[in-house]
Amino acid sequence: MINSKLLNSKMKESGFKRKYIADQLNLSYQGLRDKITGKREFVVSEVKTLKDILHLNDQAFNDIFFA
Repeated sequence: MINSKLLNSKMKESGFKRKYIADQLNLSYQGLRDKITGKREFVVSEVKTLKDILHLNDQAFNDIFFA
């Protein structure tokens, strides 16, 4: 289970719109929402892309995806 609260916070801090982030992950807006809320799981490539575009440091990365 991911820490969706922290992920949402990091997404907001990034300044990117959710639609842009979803596009970068090759997801629909709804698909991204489903993954953030835990209805579907992120795949490794999506996690890597999120780490890159949100500029997550190792601590934030671990706190979000290995909560």
